[in-house]
Amino acid sequence: MHAAASYGHLDILEFLISRGGDVNITDTDGDTPLYTVENIETARFLVDRGAVINRRNSEGISPIEHLTEDFPSVARFLESLSPSLPDSRIVEDAPTPPSQHHQNAISEQLTSELMASVQGIMERAEAEGRDPEDELRQVVSRTVLEGVVSGFEMTTNTEEEQRGPANDSPSKRPKTDDGPE
Repeated sequence: MHAAASYGHLDILEFLISRGGDVNITDTDGDTPLYTVENIETARFLVDRGAVINRRNSEGISPIEHLTEDFPSVARFLESLSPSLPDSRIVEDAPTPPSQHHQNAISEQLTSELMASVQGIMERAEAEGRDPEDELRQVVSRTVLEGVVSGFEMTTNTEEEQRGPANDSPSKRPKTDDGPE
């Protein structure tokens, strides 16, 4: 989304949006695709599809402030829209996305659990002289699902996670069964 917005590829943006792409997705700096636009046409396209103008990235900078120096006409265009937007489209203090550290911790936890599960399955299958394929497929599917759920929870609970380190633990996820013993 960011690259397509930066290069003004409206056809690619339209395709991504039609496939569920989020015009307010953030990168590691908390920037949305709107921060990358270089022309008014692309800015209008994103705003018409729900891009939030008055948000702040992880440095506390809005898209308007970000674009002011290099693309002043785009910044003026966005500024002209701000007062006319409904309140639901104005976000002065958007929640900070989950930290990269938090995302890495979840990923490492899921990977460690997966590897331990695979090792256990392989050892049991070898001892019992059976094919572990179905059981391995189940544990991988379960881990992928847990990853999706964890990612969803991170995006919907960012404010709660920011309240303190007690909420920064991947152990909050329910423990899964590694298969038959």
